[in-house]
Amino acid sequence: MTSTLLWWLIAVQIAMGAFDTLFHHELTERLAWRPSQRGELRLHAVRNALYAGLFLTLGFAEPRGWLAALTLTVLLAEVGITLADFVEEDLSRRLPASERINHTLLALNYGGILALMVPILLVWAGEPTALPLTTHGAWSGLALSAALGVALFGARDWFAAARSDRLAEPPAAGLVALPPGCRVLVTGGTGFVGRRLVAALAASGHAVTVLTRDAARAAALPAPHAVVTRLDQIPDDARFDAVVNLAGEPVADGLWTRARRRRILASRLRMTRDLRRLIARLRDRPAVVVSGSAVGWYGVRGDAALTEASGPSQGFTHRVCAAWEREAGRIGALGPRVVTLRIGLVLAVEGGVLARFLTPFEFGLGGPIGNGRQWMSWITRDDLVRLIAHAIVEPRLAGPVNATAPNPVRNAAFARALGAALRRPARVPVPAWPLDRIGGDYARELLLGGQRVLPEAASAAGFRFLHPDLAPALAHLLGADARPAQAGPRVEARGLPSTP
Repeated sequence: MTSTLLWWLIAVQIAMGAFDTLFHHELTERLAWRPSQRGELRLHAVRNALYAGLFLTLGFAEPRGWLAALTLTVLLAEVGITLADFVEEDLSRRLPASERINHTLLALNYGGILALMVPILLVWAGEPTALPLTTHGAWSGLALSAALGVALFGARDWFAAARSDRLAEPPAAGLVALPPGCRVLVTGGTGFVGRRLVAALAASGHAVTVLTRDAARAAALPAPHAVVTRLDQIPDDARFDAVVNLAGEPVADGLWTRARRRRILASRLRMTRDLRRLIARLRDRPAVVVSGSAVGWYGVRGDAALTEASGPSQGFTHRVCAAWEREAGRIGALGPRVVTLRIGLVLAVEGGVLARFLTPFEFGLGGPIGNGRQWMSWITRDDLVRLIAHAIVEPRLAGPVNATAPNPVRNAAFARALGAALRRPARVPVPAWPLDRIGGDYARELLLGGQRVLPEAASAAGFRFLHPDLAPALAHLLGADARPAQAGPRVEARGLPSTP
């Protein structure tokens, strides 16, 4: 029935589709955990169901009569679904270049499949209705494997779309308590934490200026906000009540090659120095600067309970954080109160460490890393946004402040809690030796090492966490617990003058 060329085109379509699903949809874009992609997920589910039927039909049968016409209708319906998917993707997210290229190649290859199949199906449609079974050797095995794969991911996408409402974050307006009309400059405002901070500030009626290298990404931020791509675009008479510095090359997004180490350090120091120059020339200087740092400042410290008064051990993350904090501290000589937040693992479904764990854990492939005894000091993204606002208004906070929940956990406990929140087993360990051999310092400091960090300064300054314990925090983030989190009394907005 079908030519070898047609089967090769089908095999190429399967390979490119699998790459698109695994690399783009699962690993990089994580569509199943983005509430904004509910429509796209439903289109994927329907298309995968059609593909499953097509693969089984082509692999094991030769439809005649109205069954051939039905097969032809499904082939053409896939074109319509794909076009609708293209529109949905453009409306709801920015596709990476590799995904656009892959989609183009998929469309061209599918056109070749249609060119070969449509004439055959038209001939078969004119014959009496029948469904004779057949086999094509290894090609039938490929078709069966592909049918099972697309059926599995289609069902997963359908259920992911159904749960998307439970994953939606609460309104950002209630996260911050600042004096009315505050003017805040945010660097890194289009990043994982910065987006939520800008949303919270804008929703509360504050004037936000976002510094970003990518103005197109800033266009997706909630209004009202202003955007600058360089600090020298800010005039000397600009007025800011506070500056929040979150900009910097991500530490955990790749192995620490020599070039990457230089970029990680230089990006933080360069931005912080530029901020110091900006503040030096402003006629009205901000009252406070909240600058990022990380719990990596402490190095790998085993079971030691670490507060802001604790000392460090040496390592790459300590060198980066120490240099970053020293540079931020120099801004204090210009008058602002400087707070350096030593941020732990930030939890939210759309990014950070939790997003990296979701796919393997959801498929039952998660478990502890190494011996699982290393400490994980974590904080939910909303609690971090609230702590940033608290640091802006609380005059008792200055210098290093640990931005972590009060109850850190060991890695094995984190794995169990995440498995429980997803209702999946979490018993597949990740052995330490390949991580250590391949990742070197990256693995030893970020994956196999850890810190047991306690938020002593924040707690002493009256900050109350929405999510102090991991299990209910994960249940809340993953939609397993519909009850809203309750914090203690709202922090009073003090330490900044009310602005007209």
